[in-house]
Amino acid sequence: MAIFRSSHSLRLMVGEARKLTEQMSVRERIDSVLRIMGDGFGGTYGKGRPLVDALEDVAQESLLCGDFALAQRFQRFAGYAGGKLYLDTLENYYDEEARQRSEEYMRRMVSLGVDRAVAVLDTLCAENPDASAADAHALFRGIARSTEHLSIGDGEGGIQLPAKYLKHLQQFGHMELVLRNLPRPASAEAARMMSDVLAETDAGALAQLIELRARRAGLASLRAVVDHSDSSEGALHACLKNQEWIFGGAYVAELARRQYTPDTILDIPLLRGDGSLHVVELKRANIEKLIIRRSGHLMLGAPAHQAVSQAQNYLRTLDESRQSILARHGIDARRASATVVIGHPQYVSESITPHEVDETLRTYNTHMARIEVITYETLLKSAERMLTLSRAEQDSDAMEDPTA
Repeated sequence: MAIFRSSHSLRLMVGEARKLTEQMSVRERIDSVLRIMGDGFGGTYGKGRPLVDALEDVAQESLLCGDFALAQRFQRFAGYAGGKLYLDTLENYYDEEARQRSEEYMRRMVSLGVDRAVAVLDTLCAENPDASAADAHALFRGIARSTEHLSIGDGEGGIQLPAKYLKHLQQFGHMELVLRNLPRPASAEAARMMSDVLAETDAGALAQLIELRARRAGLASLRAVVDHSDSSEGALHACLKNQEWIFGGAYVAELARRQYTPDTILDIPLLRGDGSLHVVELKRANIEKLIIRRSGHLMLGAPAHQAVSQAQNYLRTLDESRQSILARHGIDARRASATVVIGHPQYVSESITPHEVDETLRTYNTHMARIEVITYETLLKSAERMLTLSRAEQDSDAMEDPTA
């Protein structure tokens, strides 16, 4: 059951966000959000699915206008309104005073932890003046191992925690902790060298390097989930969230809205450069009968055919609703295309080789017009090649420009 939220703080943040854009189409959608929320008369603000949809519409329109920062902001607003984010987390992003309070709280928590560690060391030294670093290491190792005595309650699943602790866990899960304004570098020479490096660094090249490393980390996470035989579709979806680059350079962004018709919820809706829609349908990686052998011939098994039929129904529904989707969301859904990502050769029956899996899918895809079926292995290999080419181009640019 969905838990919908709304608040005075959200209305203030939406109002402030309106000032960040000059695009009339985006402002009109923000105004729709404000109308749904109302003026808070009686201490209540409008909420529910209409508010979530309106916030997602702002995010999507911002994407179409190329304002990715504003799109991300309204995606987070929608996450809060839909019960997926706590207000504390949202305020840490967009309320400077709240952010400062959280930073102070984190500093106190770290300071408290350090003070406890120092107190433990003081006790150790008082009881054993000849204690060595190895003794201190053993002491803290013993404290760490004491966590083995923690246990899970008798509930349906998960660890039972009060709501206030859940907020902190989510907050730290979304926030990045950064050490800044350190008192001094290790030495004057180290400071000079670092200053020289930063002065000669091409900011664009540095940004590309950071992006490449982030993409490589994302790819490693996806590969780990694929290699786990029990991974669910939800776990795979989480790894591919906002990772549209993995599917190729033809896509501008992942759209915020996943539902365009009453009976269709898309796994990953991607926006092409021409404003048209591409649908990615995700299935599990561990599918033994992805490819089967019948009368000596290889063919797709039932799970793959069912996934393709599901994608066909999505495309048919999108075709039939083209005018309303275009008018309301600015997305051209007519003749949309789809990719079904399903299975991996490592899980297919041993009598069928990875090469035979690839050949069978290649033959199948040549007879399909709007739907392509690929395995997670193909997806991973393609993304890995993209990263390799990007790194090669960056290295080539660096050789041409010695100052980069």
